[in-house]
Amino acid sequence: MLNVGDLMTTELFTLLETDTLKTARSLMQLARIRHIPIVDEHGRFIGLLTHRDILEATISRFAEVENSVQDEIDSGIPVSEIMRTDVRRVPLDMRLRDAAEMLFRHKYGCLPVVESGILVGIVTEADFLKLTISLLDAVETV
Repeated sequence: MLNVGDLMTTELFTLLETDTLKTARSLMQLARIRHIPIVDEHGRFIGLLTHRDILEATISRFAEVENSVQDEIDSGIPVSEIMRTDVRRVPLDMRLRDAAEMLFRHKYGCLPVVESGILVGIVTEADFLKLTISLLDAVETV
């Protein structure tokens, strides 16, 4: 039986709640990610910032605000102002099937993996797609 710990990503990009929206936006663009776990200085999980959260906090491009103005605004907004704190967390030993069902049923994009309050990984929809591709390749070779 596979567990969340067998699939999760452990090389994480995280931010502190005092980091800014500008930093978060840059990190998402550079790392090509859609979820940033927010941790405290001890690595304890305290929230999640998603691409959707950033979009909601951004002035519409139809407002014709220059990028430099948006950057200045983003520099003054700490991620604590827009991060989600009501995030479902899962343990390392949760069955992978249960995690997949949770993502599907609740339409979550990711599940932070936490042990004793410390963020140890994250499992995303993309992780399950990679697994599906591997399983399909294995089925095709049989």
